[in-house]
Amino acid sequence: MTAADWDLVAAFHAQCSEQNLLRRWGRTRLTPRDLTRLLAQAQCWIGLDADERPLALVCVGPVSREPGVVDLGLQVADSHHRRGIGTALARQAARMARTRGAHTLTAFTQVSNAPMLRLLERLGPTRRTRDGPYVEVRIALDACASDTLPHTRTAPT
Repeated sequence: MTAADWDLVAAFHAQCSEQNLLRRWGRTRLTPRDLTRLLAQAQCWIGLDADERPLALVCVGPVSREPGVVDLGLQVADSHHRRGIGTALARQAARMARTRGAHTLTAFTQVSNAPMLRLLERLGPTRRTRDGPYVEVRIALDACASDTLPHTRTAPT
């Protein structure tokens, strides 16, 4: 994904509730400038449905001062929750990070975000560190079995 994909990002966010946006971004609106800053720090892609409509946004980027550690950002449109899309995209992100030399995948989310926490557990053994209403989850990518990270087909954007 590049900054030129702003229209896809905006169309995706139009499918997300304020609660979903707040949970993922800490606010209810993302701007083109926010996207540009994000793309400078992370590799991002948009998951598309069969009709080329955006249904998910995934970002993987390095964690500063921790070589080999990457952060996962993931959001799925509200109407597509509980269909395995987030899990498939998280597995793809973990596989990509591992092939690029990362040894640990992290995610920072609200303690109350049970769906995301369950998704992360599916990737492999996790270590959690609580910080008030938030939790950082770490997954050792080298500990993930190859069958935990099956190949998924992704559409180029």
